[in-house]
Parts: sequence; structure tokens; C-alpha cells
Amino acid sequence: MVSRFSPDARLNVGIVGATGLVGSMMQQLLAERAFPVGTLRLFASARSAGKQMEWQGQTVMVEDAATADFTGLDIVFFSAGGSTSRAIAPKAAAAGAIVIDNSSAWRSDPEVPLVVSEVNPDALATIPKGIVANPNCTTMAAMPVLKPLHAQAGLKRLTVSTYQAVSGGGMEGIDVLARQIEAVGDAGRELAFAGDAAFVPAPEKWAVPITNNVVPLNYVLGEDGYTEEELKLRDETRRILDIPGLPVSGTCVRVPVFTGHSLSINAEFERPIDAQTALDLLGKAPGVVVSDVPNPLEATGADPVFVGRVRPDPTVEHGLALFVAGDNLRKGAALNAVQIAEVLCGRG
Repeated sequence: MVSRFSPDARLNVGIVGATGLVGSMMQQLLAERAFPVGTLRLFASARSAGKQMEWQGQTVMVEDAATADFTGLDIVFFSAGGSTSRAIAPKAAAAGAIVIDNSSAWRSDPEVPLVVSEVNPDALATIPKGIVANPNCTTMAAMPVLKPLHAQAGLKRLTVSTYQAVSGGGMEGIDVLARQIEAVGDAGRELAFAGDAAFVPAPEKWAVPITNNVVPLNYVLGEDGYTEEELKLRDETRRILDIPGLPVSGTCVRVPVFTGHSLSINAEFERPIDAQTALDLLGKAPGVVVSDVPNPLEATGADPVFVGRVRPDPTVEHGLALFVAGDNLRKGAALNAVQIAEVLCGRG
């Protein structure tokens, strides 16, 4: 049975990482979606402890996550990074809460279900450690699109290039882009034509400047020259779609966009599938909107992911090329976590 709580129950909810981008959006979504919150407790690092935040007309004081007692909480959302989740999430689960974690800490653990609410909610039937993992925001955008296509034709291989917004790097990523835009200013026009070094900002956070540029080395290198981000895309896709040996080659690129991750996907299938069949399936898929020109601006602030440019890939026998865009902070993180909680309440 997937549901853990009665649909009529009022639940005691906690958010770890409450002062960050995703934690703040979780609070917003709990209110927007009328999630049945009985009491809400907010947690963050010691430097934010004592801060007061407003939610639904209440003033909630932020607690120090490292020293908090989680007793009495039913669900605790974590969005405070992998090291925090590894240290504290088991304590919250041991206190009796279901933990829904947004970091990479638990995604490869076979005893922790990795869930996209529209794709594999049945994985919530067993939660041995009391922890559920949210996928990476890039993987998340692709899953509602690939699921119906896989069910129809059997996914055989994926090649993906991403166009990832700076907000995927948190407030620091947003600040870096904003600062570099201001520094370049009107000189950006000259930069576009001349590449004058005087107008090129110093690299911050990423390997090269992000303004007027793209960054094809997104985080640290791992296996076979692929970055951690690219390996997450491979491994999480295999788990969520239950295709353990699926060949996946990804190139994850950071682009000067504040919000909204996009993916250019080339998918090979076991069985024939044409573009019109794919569009018909995607038009009925939960959490998906078919768009003529899917793009980050369209996706920003929206719950679904947007897909378009669906066409044959002539380089393989049964192939499709398509383009996907989704809000990396909303569906890519906070919304899916809340939707998982809704499934656990029998509301999904």
C-alpha cells in the first residue's frame, strides 16, 4: 500500500533547509496546494537559527537542524545538501517521520525509493529506511516525458544535452550571474564581437564565466570523463524507469538563464514509434504539456514540464529527437517533494 496517512489527517511537517531557495518554495507550495499541515516547523543551519519566517499568517521560528528533536513530525522535507541529509535525515526517520530528501545523498541507496510522482509512485510501497529520494532536477524534467514513450516502444538508448539554469547552483549561482551581467553591462555588445579580455569577468563557481557564455564542464569530473551531474542523469534514469542497463550519454551544460532547465534528447527505442504517436501519448501524459517551442521562460513558475520539437532521429532505426523544458526549482525540486507527500496521504 502506497498511502501512509489518512487523506483527512492533519500532519506535522518539517522543512530542513527552510531558508534556501527550494525550502522557501516548499513553504509556498504547501500553502498553494492546501496540503493538510497541522503544525509546521522550520529548520536550517546554526547561523539561521532564531530567524522568524511567516507562513499562512503564522510566525515560525527557525530551529537549528543539527541539534533539533524531530519527535512528533510526520513528514520532514530536506533541502540542505547531501552532507546535511546524510547526517540528519536518519535521525528524523528514527524519530518516526517520513523523510523526503532533495539531495543526492540517498538516490543510489537500494533501500531508498527514488520517485517522480507521475512516473513511479508505486515505489513508495516500501520505505525501509523511512527516507524517500527526490531525483536531480535535470533528470526530473525528462522522466514524465520518457515514461509514456518507454511504455509504448521500449527505451533502448539515450543521448542528452542539457541547458541548465544558474539557480540549479542555489542563490550563489543566481548571484554570480547577476553580478557578472552588471559588471559586463553595455560592454557585452563589444564582447560579443571582439572578445576583448577587459570585458570578460573572472570565472566564479564554474570553470569559465557564465555571462555571455555557456559552461560545458558542469561540476567535477567523475567516471570516464563524465561529470557527477552527467552520471546522476544516467543512474537516476535507470532507477526511475527500471531499465538497469540503459545506455545513457549526457553532456550537462550551464547556461546564462536564471530559472528553467532544458534538455535536447535523442532517444532510441526497441520498437517503432513515430512523431505523431509520441505527441499523442505526450498530450495525455500527467505532468506534461506539449508546446510548439518549449523554453525556460514558458516553464518558469509552471508545474508541468513542456515538450516539443518532436521529430524522427534518422541516425537510428527507431529514434526520436525532442526538446524538454521545466522549472528546476518548482517541479525539479520542491513540487515533486510535495507531490510525493500527497501520494503518501492518498491525495496524489
